[in-house]
Amino acid sequence: MSVFKRLRDLTMSNVYALIEKAEDPIKLTDQYIRDMQEDLEDAEKAVASQIAIEKKFKQLYEEQEALVQRREEQAHTAASMQNIDLARRALEEKKTAQQKRDEYKASFDQNKAAADNLRAKLTEMRNQLTEMKNKRETLVARYQAAKAQAEINKSMAGFSSDTAMAGLKRMEEKMLQAEAHAEASNEMNSKAKSLDDEFEALGKDKAVEDELAALMKKYENKE
Repeated sequence: MSVFKRLRDLTMSNVYALIEKAEDPIKLTDQYIRDMQEDLEDAEKAVASQIAIEKKFKQLYEEQEALVQRREEQAHTAASMQNIDLARRALEEKKTAQQKRDEYKASFDQNKAAADNLRAKLTEMRNQLTEMKNKRETLVARYQAAKAQAEINKSMAGFSSDTAMAGLKRMEEKMLQAEAHAEASNEMNSKAKSLDDEFEALGKDKAVEDELAALMKKYENKE
């Protein structure tokens, strides 16, 4: 699979659309991030290999260009010394070097264009990976908020103001019953205590009457 297949076949907008529809968007986002990281690593290797080829042809092109210049200078030197054979040989090698130089230059230009294209795609992939990671943070926050809202809605599904008022009314009725029981209990205790007090008072009154009768009888004889 081409290291740029996902970049070519799947745009970020399509990725986001799939993520939004996923049952668990966080898991799907993490999977896309892992896939993109793997593709990015492969792409970096491919770009590095292409750059190496580009540099190799650049080196070969520059070597032949230097050789062309050197043979040009040598041909002039031989001609100035009237050495026709040496000048001829220098010009022949110059021509050969020019042909190689032009071939290497064409290969260098071709491979440089390919490397530049891969560099641009690699930069795009890195940007998309960063965008995906940033998108993940937003999705996590939104997903957790949605789950929390769903839990709240589930908890409040059976709850209503009418239910609350009915529950409150039942509590008030129970409270009134408890207060009535407490008041009745207090009243019973009060009556019981009053009855005992009356009997106790009655006992106290009889003792006084007996003492009074005895005292009166004592003074009856003195009359």
